Amino acid sequence: MSEKQDNVNSLFLNEDLDKPLKPESRLARFRKAVQKRASRAQQQAQGITLEDVRSFLRRNAFVIFTIAAVVLGIILAFALRPYKMTYQQIKYFSFPGELLMRMLQMLVLPLIISSLVSGIASLDSRASGKMGLRAVVYYMATTVIAVIIGIIMVVIVHPGKGSKARLHREGKIEKVQAADAFLDLIRNMFPPNLVEACFKQYKTQYSTRVVQKPVTATVPSSVATDSPATVENTSSILENVTRAMENLQEMLSMEEVVPVPGSANGVNALGLVIFSICFGLVIGSMKQQGQALREFFDCLNEAIMRLVAIIIWYAPIGIMFLISGKILEMEDLAVMGGQLGMYTVTVIGGLLIHACIILPLLYFIVTHKNPWIFISGLIQALITALGTSSSSATLPITFKCLEENIGVDKRVTRFVLPVGATINMDGTALYEALAAIFIAQVNNYELSFGQIITISITATAASIGAAGIPQAGLVTMIIVLTSVGLPTEDITLIIAVDWFLDRLRTATNVLGDSVGAGIVEHLSRHELRTSEAEMESSVTEENNKPYQLICQEGESLKHRHSETAM
Repeated sequence: MSEKQDNVNSLFLNEDLDKPLKPESRLARFRKAVQKRASRAQQQAQGITLEDVRSFLRRNAFVIFTIAAVVLGIILAFALRPYKMTYQQIKYFSFPGELLMRMLQMLVLPLIISSLVSGIASLDSRASGKMGLRAVVYYMATTVIAVIIGIIMVVIVHPGKGSKARLHREGKIEKVQAADAFLDLIRNMFPPNLVEACFKQYKTQYSTRVVQKPVTATVPSSVATDSPATVENTSSILENVTRAMENLQEMLSMEEVVPVPGSANGVNALGLVIFSICFGLVIGSMKQQGQALREFFDCLNEAIMRLVAIIIWYAPIGIMFLISGKILEMEDLAVMGGQLGMYTVTVIGGLLIHACIILPLLYFIVTHKNPWIFISGLIQALITALGTSSSSATLPITFKCLEENIGVDKRVTRFVLPVGATINMDGTALYEALAAIFIAQVNNYELSFGQIITISITATAASIGAAGIPQAGLVTMIIVLTSVGLPTEDITLIIAVDWFLDRLRTATNVLGDSVGAGIVEHLSRHELRTSEAEMESSVTEENNKPYQLICQEGESLKHRHSETAM
């Protein structure tokens, strides 16, 4: 009886196994995954000890200090505003922040040159070419996307609705011709003097000169109104005088504005980047002959990064005083309200969409990794960008965050970051396109579709030429406004809030450069492995070679004789 029962049970079991299992619904799978993660998080939370907390604080000490510095800086500024400090007192108060800026700028120049030369020299020409192409495609794609976001935001929100008579003007704008600005960009790519490029860049100046232009003189009309008797008496004389007057030419003095060569203070980063890329490619192609130079630039880069590790401890103090000093400089915080308030909100909204949605989405699509884990390692670089308002000054901190916190390959960061800090300005491109259309709205100027396309192209091109220094976007915005015939003097309407928006767009620029380094590293992983294997094999071959193959026979004999003599 029991055997029969077992057979029946086995038959039923076989029938159940033969039946296809019902697929779980997506909702059930999602609920199960959430429950699993929640239980895992609960277990981790229960297992946290005091030592874990200490190690976490030790690992993230820089980030915690930097965030605390920003909060303290804002509190300190609002606490000191009622005392109505003079401009001189504010400058003295901001002195620790000025020191931080000077320290970081001191390291930017050797860091750009050493990182680019050592990074490109460590790759073969094919790998560096592919990496460069990927980086440029990424830069162009993100800049165009940023411009499109800025245009869509300003068209939808329409912050320029109203009269510009109520807007507050501040500062003065220097006249710049769009053609000269683009030509200056190309001229700066090829500096005639590398030493001068370390502290100066070419900039077209304008001067007036007096020009003599010939103007043909005419006979006075009073001759025709004379009496008939007088005309008859002097007809022969007048004919002769008229003929002579027609042949006479009067020289008219006129003033015209002419472009003349000039210069502006500041590192010509674009020229140094171009030179460093070419120099690195040449050293890389020299193989063993260029080994000494490659090692020199590697050592220089390592020394600069160790200096950064020392300066980074001072960064929170400098950022605190930089932020509080800038808030104290604001004469009237109410200026940021009203029409400019809507403009500020529109810019912030566009930058947040680009930084918090577009860039993480691009990173996830390309690498299939969690973008927020990547971005969490960049917090200190982003806060430093907020404090210093300069992507170039933030470059040493960005290197440290990417290489040590996130673990991005040094060969990628050394190539992508210096180039990105020079030409990749997503936040600036977005800001310039948005600001140009805002100024058109304020002037009740209807832009055609063709003019909007012109703004998007010129904003993309002008952002490449924007220097990585505070408020450099205001200079290049003149090019954008000139391209569609908008009044350049209306830039003074937005200067009042530019100090704040400049910090946000700098943080967006730094995030764009860093995400680009992560994406380029993922796409170039095969080339990096191949290049590393080739370098190891070439080093092994060189080590196995006898000494006589490196030096000439005569030299080797001399060495032997000298050794025996010793």
